[in-house]
Amino acid sequence: MKLQQLRYIWEVAHHDLNVSATAQSLFTSQPGISKQIRLLEDELGVEVFARSGKHLTHVTPAGEAILQAAGEVLRKVESIKQVAQEYSNEKKGSLSIATTHTQARYALPDTISAFIASYPDVSLHMHQGTPMQISELAADGTVDFAIATEALELFSDLIMMPCYRWNRCILVPRDHPLTQVSQISLADVAQHPIVTYVFGFTGRSKLDEAFVEQGLVPKVVFTAADADVIKTYVRLGLGIGIVAGMAYDKDTDEDLVALDASHLFASSVTRIGCRRGTFLRGYMYEFIQNFAPHLTREVVDEAFHRHSKAEIEELFSHLELPVY
Repeated sequence: MKLQQLRYIWEVAHHDLNVSATAQSLFTSQPGISKQIRLLEDELGVEVFARSGKHLTHVTPAGEAILQAAGEVLRKVESIKQVAQEYSNEKKGSLSIATTHTQARYALPDTISAFIASYPDVSLHMHQGTPMQISELAADGTVDFAIATEALELFSDLIMMPCYRWNRCILVPRDHPLTQVSQISLADVAQHPIVTYVFGFTGRSKLDEAFVEQGLVPKVVFTAADADVIKTYVRLGLGIGIVAGMAYDKDTDEDLVALDASHLFASSVTRIGCRRGTFLRGYMYEFIQNFAPHLTREVVDEAFHRHSKAEIEELFSHLELPVY
């Protein structure tokens, strides 16, 4: 059994069983990958992938277990490399982050700019997706950090640390009737068509919970994952927008009015998560602290030593989080 063979089966499984695409991503040949997979299966005595002719159709039950073990091995190998790099050149390496559009567009630019200035020889990679996709990427070791508001709690292997608290605003054109209401209620909001985030994105669950608690059914007419797209459709008159407060820019959005909605919805917490057992290099600690100053190296290490989510939550229970 070779490490290269484990890499091949792992990559094929994560390229939708497309051997050609896997070969391109690994800069090798399709026949070479197919041959090595067959050699591994012959050695193990079981098939990792079921086939129809020359095409892979699905992962076998045995293959599921083998792939899970292979993933663990590959992550351990990566950790060994990280340890070696930390001691050979602490300012050189890579850092991968998975996050949502809102975090990437509004919360992270200053942190990333400062990080690149401090570590020009560290290649930084950003993946955008749904909170579930983001969490999965962190849980399986594809990325180093996940930064999101929703879904991180669904993965037991992730160490989740709170970064900041935020709430929402209601975006309307300047001549909208809601601009004349001194204290907007949820009933006022429910009377208008709403443009907001797709369910599962950027604290959407808090929005839905607020309406349910008051027995109201919001008229959600359009949803999107991107706050800028939501603003576009508010401008087109499709409805009022409900977005993260940070997504309103008074300069670029001067044609819109942002109405405070913090009294209508419970606040949400954005967290940064990484897989338990991840070897954190010095620049990774610095990235975390630049993004969330209260997450010092000592605090992060303490979170890693906690054994359960409840213990991690207890560590941060008395912390007064900054409000974005």
